[in-house]
Amino acid sequence: MSIKYAYLGPAGTFTEAALQKIATPSDQLIAYANVTAALDAVRNGECEKALVPIENSVEGVVARTLDELAIGQPLVITAETTLPVTFSLMTLSDKNPAEIKSIATHPHAESQCRSFIAKNYPNAQVIESSSTAAAAKGLSKGDYDAAIAGSNAAKNYGLKVIAENIGDNSSAITRFVLVEKPGNQPKATGKDRTSLAVFIALDHAGALLEILNEFAKHQVNLTFIQSRPTGSQLGHYHFIIDAEGHIEDKPISAALAGLKEICEDVRFLGSYPQAK
Repeated sequence: MSIKYAYLGPAGTFTEAALQKIATPSDQLIAYANVTAALDAVRNGECEKALVPIENSVEGVVARTLDELAIGQPLVITAETTLPVTFSLMTLSDKNPAEIKSIATHPHAESQCRSFIAKNYPNAQVIESSSTAAAAKGLSKGDYDAAIAGSNAAKNYGLKVIAENIGDNSSAITRFVLVEKPGNQPKATGKDRTSLAVFIALDHAGALLEILNEFAKHQVNLTFIQSRPTGSQLGHYHFIIDAEGHIEDKPISAALAGLKEICEDVRFLGSYPQAK
């Protein structure tokens, strides 16, 4: 049966490349302009699932994804995948590289290519785009002098790659999560991850320690923790936490029960197989 997937577009993004590892040839892959739009496509029923980036090994978290999962209309993660990312500098075929005055790319890509930009184009204006492929698409229309994106984007939009593997870290990896409406809980595999959004009622000394102790006393290992503002007031934060194990595992379920006793709210974001 064909599945409709939403993903961070346009065509040629790393998200599309990651989704191709999951989808089958009969599935529909529909590009959306940003993470919120892709997730809203699942919320409103346009698509059954969405794949969005959540963290990069060099640049860190994708804040919009974390915020949408923690405080947006509820969705759950049912799978994850990872993808090595490499960046190329591209131009229109007739552009003289010495004349590059503006470079478009996504902020995460710009951060991972700082050394290259500083060395080769120190005076170029770096223009933020919603994705690396969006930068390439804009370049194809003549909006900028150059773009930093994946090589697939150059192929998609008929651009000329003038420098390859320009990232500061050649081993950069991005993690993506597959998201859908609550109700489809993957079974435990023995090598799973559980994601939670944890809200404390009142900020006080030791609040984070109390949360961590719930995992420690049940021997649950954490693989990720990130604080994010709730948006309600300055200095009020919640925590996004990834833990090894599945909600069906006793240590995870016991830790979750303990968190509900001491926290204002705990949102379950899914238990799913860890990416291989």
